[in-house]
Amino acid sequence: MIKRYPYKNLGHHNMGWLNAKYHFSFADYRNKERMGFGALRVINDDIISAGAGFDTHPHQDMEIITYVKSGAITHRDSKGNKGRTEAGNIQVISAGTGIYHSEYNLESEDTSLYQIWIHPKEKGIDPQWNNATFPKTTNNQSIPLLVSGYEEDQQSGALHIHQDAKVYGGFIDGGKTIKHPIIHQAYVLISEGTVTIDNTKLNKGDGAEITETHEIKISSHEDSEIIIIDVPQYN
Repeated sequence: MIKRYPYKNLGHHNMGWLNAKYHFSFADYRNKERMGFGALRVINDDIISAGAGFDTHPHQDMEIITYVKSGAITHRDSKGNKGRTEAGNIQVISAGTGIYHSEYNLESEDTSLYQIWIHPKEKGIDPQWNNATFPKTTNNQSIPLLVSGYEEDQQSGALHIHQDAKVYGGFIDGGKTIKHPIIHQAYVLISEGTVTIDNTKLNKGDGAEITETHEIKISSHEDSEIIIIDVPQYN
């Protein structure tokens, strides 16, 4: 089953330096019907102005994944980690017992990104940070795995999180069709382009919940960028 969430219907808050669309309740956007999707708690579609960003602030017991769509974000945290993550790449914070960090767009252009929060399956872990560079090319066979809580996936370069979840992201050329497996249930984001998943058409910025299926067929109508977040239920 597929349930589409059009971009125009998402929560919205524009603070000038930050223009944010919310797939789930966050900050000043309150919607008791949109409190998460299984272990997935937050998806924010952010545009951060050049030279602006998030001042130092705390997190605890959350897996925080940043997928940069354009521009770059620069991270610094209380554990001494620092790094720059650019378009098409991923940053992961396992907040665990507690971490303070800042994220700034130090580029000369706006940065757009998805910020994704997933509940961990265990609390109180040691805080961690990592980022990785992934291929920007298409293979039109599958969407690359970027983040995983399964130990065997670390050998292929996926960044680790503390949850039995997987995050895929990449590009499909227009006119191509691929099949994608679903382990639990999935939330799909269309970063660029237009696709049809099974019989549901999704446009740039849309999200969709995928349930009650173990495989989806994705047909791309134009060159498209897609993120798939496969997460278990969460109590």
